[in-house]
Amino acid sequence: MRFHDRREAGRMLAGPLRELQLAGGMRDPLVLALPRGGVPVGDEIARALHAPLDVLVARKIGAPFNPEFGVGAIAGEGPPLFDERSLDMLGLTAAEMAPRVERERAELRRREDLYRGGRPAPELRGRTVVVVDDGLATGVTARAALHAARVLEPGLLVLAVPVSSVQAAAALETVADRLVCLETPPSFQGVGQWYEDFHQVGDDEVIATLRSSAAAR
Repeated sequence: MRFHDRREAGRMLAGPLRELQLAGGMRDPLVLALPRGGVPVGDEIARALHAPLDVLVARKIGAPFNPEFGVGAIAGEGPPLFDERSLDMLGLTAAEMAPRVERERAELRRREDLYRGGRPAPELRGRTVVVVDDGLATGVTARAALHAARVLEPGLLVLAVPVSSVQAAAALETVADRLVCLETPPSFQGVGQWYEDFHQVGDDEVIATLRSSAAAR
């Protein structure tokens, strides 16, 4: 199944989450979307759950020769998480990646300030936290985001994505308390192939969506 766009995917993903909420499985829910692509998905979910929407900024750590090839990720103030198999395959060590980690951490903080506009980060302790992205390929960025959320002691930590590779879904269902995923196609090659419209979400769209969500509440 292909989704028309991220918002349609969010509306479809909201269905099973709403069922969980109605069954009493969510306490004081908060939706945390991974910018940038996860924000329109998360906005639809937040509206369906009548929950606040915020962001959980995570940054991929790219290989030195190819920044698009992710070998790890960071989120919050937590340490970087690396895919050890990728590091071994490329002959890299975590220590060698330290300068790239610091650059990504600086960009992470810049984006947090930009998106929140001076607002403090939301309180997670005891709440149901729904972490949302538009899809999982390796899942390393979502893993870093879940670890960053976990240390803030949510009551229930849910990962919600429209589509995922089989491998990423299997790995992350043990990291989150609950994984809600609509599709795990065996022929997965990339998140974008499962969307008709997979335009690049910009900072302006993220900020406008967060403001619109806050105004609607």
